[in-house]
Amino acid sequence: MSEDKQDKQPIAPSLEENRAFLDDKLGIGTSFDIGVHDLKVGRIRVSLYYINGFADSKIVTLILQDLNNIKERETGEDNWKIFYQKYVPFFQITKINTCNEFMDKVLVGQIGMLIDGEDTALMLDAKIYLTRTPEEPATERVVRGAHDGFTENLVANTSLTRRRIRDERLRYEIMQVGERSKTDVVIAYLADVANLHLVEKLKGRLQEIQIDGIPMSEKTIEEFIIGKSYNPFPMVRYTERPDVAAIHLLEGHVLIYVDTSPSVIITPATYFHHVQHAEEYRQTPVVGAYLRWVRFLGIIASLILPPLWLLLVMHTEYIPAQLDFLGVKNTGSIPLMVQFLLAELGLDLMRMAAVHTPAPLSIAMGLIATMLIGEIAVKVGLFSPEVILYLAMAAIGTYATPSYELSMANRLVRLLLLLSTGFFGLPGYMFGCAFVLLVLAMTRSIDTPYLWPFIPFNYDGLKEILFRTPVPNQGKRPSIVRSQNANRQ
Repeated sequence: MSEDKQDKQPIAPSLEENRAFLDDKLGIGTSFDIGVHDLKVGRIRVSLYYINGFADSKIVTLILQDLNNIKERETGEDNWKIFYQKYVPFFQITKINTCNEFMDKVLVGQIGMLIDGEDTALMLDAKIYLTRTPEEPATERVVRGAHDGFTENLVANTSLTRRRIRDERLRYEIMQVGERSKTDVVIAYLADVANLHLVEKLKGRLQEIQIDGIPMSEKTIEEFIIGKSYNPFPMVRYTERPDVAAIHLLEGHVLIYVDTSPSVIITPATYFHHVQHAEEYRQTPVVGAYLRWVRFLGIIASLILPPLWLLLVMHTEYIPAQLDFLGVKNTGSIPLMVQFLLAELGLDLMRMAAVHTPAPLSIAMGLIATMLIGEIAVKVGLFSPEVILYLAMAAIGTYATPSYELSMANRLVRLLLLLSTGFFGLPGYMFGCAFVLLVLAMTRSIDTPYLWPFIPFNYDGLKEILFRTPVPNQGKRPSIVRSQNANRQ
C-alpha cells in the first residue's frame, strides 16, 4: 500500500483492523508513553488510545465509570451516536472518519475512542499540559501595571489575551505546521479591524511551510514568513506580555501564537515598534515621553558614540578647542580600533557567560569580569580608559533597547561603523552611516516600509512616536496597518 493511501486510511468497522493499523503506526508496545485501554461497554468492545502525561486522569476516570455503568439493553445500532449524544459526559468531543486524523489528534494529547462495528471514531479533548504559571517576562518588566506573561501553553496564552479583549469579533484561526512536529499555530486578529489581505497572506505562507518540525517554534515561523534574508534587523516584533499583544490587536495588527513558545509574533512591525515599551504607557504622558526620549538617546549613543569618538581621536584636527579633553591620555599598547573590537568581543563573551552561569556563581563572575577587564586590563596597558568608558556607555544604551533582537542588530551596526571609521576615517564613518540608513530605508517588513513614519513621511505617525500622546487623543489607528476601521473611538 502506498504512503498516500495509508495517509487516507479510513476508520474500518472492524476494531481488529483499526487496532492493527494504529498499533503499527503509533508503535504500541515500543513507545512506553502511548497507551491503549480495552473495555467492554455493554456488549460493545471499545478501545481508548491516549498518551501518558497528556490525558487528564480525573476526567478519564469519570468517563470510564459512566461507560462501565451502561447496560447491554441500552446499546444498539449507531453506537457512536449513543456515546456521542448521551453516554460520554464530556463537552469537548468530536467525531472523525480517518485513521490519519485519529493519530494526529492522539499525538497532540487527545483521547481517541474506537468502537467495534462503527466506521466513526470519537476524540475527547481532555489533554493537560504541564506548564509554568504566568509570570512577568524578564525582558519586558514594568514598575507599575500587570505582571503576568505568556507561557509555553497555547491555550493559556490565547485566554490571557481574550481576557483583555472580550469582543466576539476576535478571531483565533488554528493550523498545524511541521510534518512530524504538527505544532499548533494560531493567527489572531480582529475581524472588523485587521487588514484581511494581510491575514490571508500570512495564512498562505504558513500553509506553504514544508518542514519536518519547528522545535524552535516562533523563530522558525518568522524565517518562513519573512523569507530568505540576511538583514540583521528584526522584521517582526516579539512580546511576552498579554497587554502589549492586546493593544496591538486593537491597533489592527495580526498576531501569531505558536504552541510551546511564550513569545507572540506581531505583524507588521517597523523599526520604531521595537523602541517602544509598555512602561511609557504606565506613566503620565509627560513622564512617558521623557522615558521614551531617554531611551532614544541611549539607542543613538550606543550606535554612534564609540565610532564618533574613534574618529575624533584618530583625526584630532576635527576636535574643537572646547572639547580638547576628548583626546586620549593613555593610548594603550595596541591600536584604538583593535581595542574597541576586542572590548566588543569581551562584552559579548561576558553577556553569554552571564546567561550560562548558574545563578549562585553569577555574582562571582561579575566581580571577575570587573576586576580583570575593568581594572587590570587598563593598568597593564591593554586598553585605554576612554575605550572602556565609551564602550560601557554604548552597552548601557544597548541594554536600554526594549527589543532584544534590535539590540543585537544595533551591535552589528556599531561594529560596522567602527571598522569603516578605523580603516577610512571620516569618509568611512559617513559612508557607514549612509549605508545603514539606505538599508533601513529599502527594507520592508511584509510589504510595510521599515522606517515608517520617517520614510515615507507621515506627520501624525511621527508625532505619536516622538511624543507619548494621551490615550483620549489617540482617535485614529496607525495608518501603516491599513485597517478596515481607522477610528478607535
